[in-house]
Amino acid sequence: MGSNVVEKLERNVVDLVSHEEFSQKLQSGKTLRVKLGVDPSRPDLHLGHAVVLRKLREFQQFGHQVVLIIGDFTAQIGDPSGRDTTRPILTPDEVRENAATYKEQAFRILDETKTEVRFNSEWLSDMKFADVIRLASKYTVARMLERDDFAKRYSSNMPISISEFLYPLAQAYDSVAVRADIELGGTDQYFNFLVGRKIQQEFGLNPQVVMTMPIIEGTDGKLKMSKSYDNYVAFNDSSNEMYGKLMSIPDELICKYLRLLTDIEEERISEIEKSMQSKKMNPRDAKMLLAFSVTAFFHGESEAQKAQEEFIKVFRNKQLPKTLPVVNLDNKEIKLVELLLRTGSVSSKSEARRLIVQGAVKLDDERVTDIHAVVEITRPTVLKIGKRRFFKLKLKQSALET
Repeated sequence: MGSNVVEKLERNVVDLVSHEEFSQKLQSGKTLRVKLGVDPSRPDLHLGHAVVLRKLREFQQFGHQVVLIIGDFTAQIGDPSGRDTTRPILTPDEVRENAATYKEQAFRILDETKTEVRFNSEWLSDMKFADVIRLASKYTVARMLERDDFAKRYSSNMPISISEFLYPLAQAYDSVAVRADIELGGTDQYFNFLVGRKIQQEFGLNPQVVMTMPIIEGTDGKLKMSKSYDNYVAFNDSSNEMYGKLMSIPDELICKYLRLLTDIEEERISEIEKSMQSKKMNPRDAKMLLAFSVTAFFHGESEAQKAQEEFIKVFRNKQLPKTLPVVNLDNKEIKLVELLLRTGSVSSKSEARRLIVQGAVKLDDERVTDIHAVVEITRPTVLKIGKRRFFKLKLKQSALET
């Protein structure tokens, strides 16, 4: 493969160990085995996951074999990467359910026919205690403590379980089992990938090339994209919701998202970047290009076009959406916090109270900021939560008769 292929595959990569090895593997003409290991700790995928999956798809487009390892065994240990506390351990049922959902969503980006799906319980569950001891003997505690999260917890006298030391070794053995040529993932996995290189060498294999991709910030522009921070864009979001969320990102994230989440050429993105800096292009227009491109990828161009038209109608022209989900109420009076929970758009009372205090809740375009408010619904009323969530509140017939 030529240098242009190497350049294409190295685009946007953060860590690469090493460029020379990577070039040699590509030029060998061999179909490379490109590994992604995932612990199905959550069933929902978001655009943060798409960054790595899109790079894997590029490898597939150049004829290479993606090996998607579902960490059904290691999920029951808990990956400590980037964490300052021990991670909760999943039950086997949770792992199976999440794994099924993960595969279904991952194939919205990956070519299923060019993806080998493996579960690491295939080889790890058969290991005897003597096998674990032999594996553990191939790496030192001193090297483990070089990892930032372990070092911080150790220096702060915070607990580190022995099982957490075993996690990088188990992940490394995955690379041995599937004979990985390249391991791809987020920057938080860099240490684990290097352990994989070492363990492969211990088992007489050529070490895998390590390749990491950026971890993107969420729609708030501050924290990494995560469902926990409610700043995520999910694969399963509706076209309207996906488009609207992408239009809400800070301007400084536009080009980063364009580079990592779209197929738009770098030359075009650089032009957009320069045009925004020189004030020749309104960031809103660049954001609309981003929102349309990503939404079209997941939902098709027709749905993306409809989402764009709906966004313009609702947010630029200040009109209501064409259709509003209806919330039928049993009583005329209801606490505002309870009302927000009834919509299903908030997960807890604390989240509802936070939104109210922040001024994100309106009834018929009147802002309500009292967390103790009791609202009276006597006619169909529009509830707005944040910028994108609208509901029509209606009383059930039985409530109207009382």
